[in-house]
Amino acid sequence: MQSHYDVIVVGARVAGSALAYELASAGYKVLLVDKSTFPSDILSTHNFFGNSLAMLKEMGVLDRLLETGAPPYNRAVIQFEDAVIDGRFPEVNGEARCLCIRRTHLDHILFEHAASQEGVTAIEGFRVTGVIREGGAVAGIEGERRGGGTERYTARLVVGADGRRSTLRDLVHSERKLSVPTDFASYVGYFAGYRQEGDLHAELYKIGDKIGIVFPTNDGLHVVGVMFPLDDEEWGSRFSRSPEKTMREIVDSGFANAPLPARLAQSTLVGAIKGLRGYDNDWYQGMGEGWALVGDALTFKDPAVGQGMQDALYVARTLTGVLSRYTDWSANWKEMAHMYQSLTESLMMSRFQMACQFTKNVPFSPEQHAVNRLIAASPEVTQSFLGIYNRAVEPYQFEQAVRELAARLG
Repeated sequence: MQSHYDVIVVGARVAGSALAYELASAGYKVLLVDKSTFPSDILSTHNFFGNSLAMLKEMGVLDRLLETGAPPYNRAVIQFEDAVIDGRFPEVNGEARCLCIRRTHLDHILFEHAASQEGVTAIEGFRVTGVIREGGAVAGIEGERRGGGTERYTARLVVGADGRRSTLRDLVHSERKLSVPTDFASYVGYFAGYRQEGDLHAELYKIGDKIGIVFPTNDGLHVVGVMFPLDDEEWGSRFSRSPEKTMREIVDSGFANAPLPARLAQSTLVGAIKGLRGYDNDWYQGMGEGWALVGDALTFKDPAVGQGMQDALYVARTLTGVLSRYTDWSANWKEMAHMYQSLTESLMMSRFQMACQFTKNVPFSPEQHAVNRLIAASPEVTQSFLGIYNRAVEPYQFEQAVRELAARLG
C-alpha cells in the first residue's frame, strides 16, 4: 500500500465518499479513511431532492440506491399553523423524484462505490489522531486502525469530511465564520404501519413552538421527527425518562389540529428514539494551506430544512473543480481558498440563512401568516416554494412570485 497521495479524505460518508469519487474521476490519487466500518448508522436527516438524485445518477450510483427499496416520492404537505401547503416538487435536471434512504444503506453504498474507483484506496476503522505539517502547511495525517499501531500518510491536500464535530477541522484550527445556535431539541424515530392519505409524501409541520417532520423511507418505514424548544425542561426531562411515550404525547398535544397524531397512533416504533439536544448552525473557513473542509465539517444547517446531504454532493464537485484549475497547489493556497470560499457561499448561503431563520423559536408574524395562506391558495406559488428545496427556484424568485400573486389579488 502506498503512503503518498494527491488527496487524503478524512470521513467516508456522504461528503467524503462523494468527494473521493469526484476526485478519482478527475484523475487524482485518493486515500479515503473513516473511523467507522460500514454498514453503520448515524443520526441525521437522509433525504435527497430531485437535484441530488440527478447528481447521484450522474455518479452511477442511483440505481443501486433505488434497489434498497426506499420509495421515491414527489409530493409534500406542509402545515404552517392553519395554512396547509400541498403540492409537488418541480422537475430539475430531468429528475422530479425525492428519496429518503436510511444511512445504513446510503453510506455503505456510497463508500463501496467510491472505493471501487480506480485511484481510490479506502480504509475503514481508521481513527485520525494528528496531522503532519511541513513548513507550516498540512502535509498528511497520522492515526491508528482498530487493534493496530500508528500509521502515517502524506498528501498534497488533506480534506475533513468528518461531520459537524470534525476532528480534522479542530486539528487544522479552521476559523468559525458564522454561528447561530438552535432554539430546539430534536428527537427522531422510525415507525412501521404509518399510513398517509393519497400517495407517499413528505410532511412538515410548524405549529406553535413545535416542529414535526415525516419522510417515507426503507423497509416500509417512515422516519418521524419532532422538535421542541430547547429550554423546555419538562419535555426534555420526559424524553430522557421515556422517549417513545413522550414522543407520542408531544405529537398528540402539539399537533392536535394536524393529521400527524392519528397516523402516529396507528404506528409501531422500530428501534430506539434518538435525540439531538442543541446544535449550532455554523460555517467555517473552508480551505487553508494543505487542508480543506466539505460537508457538515464546513457548514452545518438545521436538519429541518433538509439541505445537508445535497450540499455535500455540491461541495464535493465544487472543491474538485477548484483543485482542477491549478497544477501547483502549494503556490496558490490563498487564491484557491478565496475561490472555494466564494463559490461555496454563492452556492449554499441562501439555504444556510433559511435554516438560521427556521432554527429560531419565533412565531409567525401576521405578515408571514398572510404569505403562508397565499402560498397554500396557489398551486403555482406552492410549486415555486417547494422549488427552493431542490434548487429549481432561488429564494428571490419565490419572493417575486409571492409579490406578483399578492398584486393580482389586490
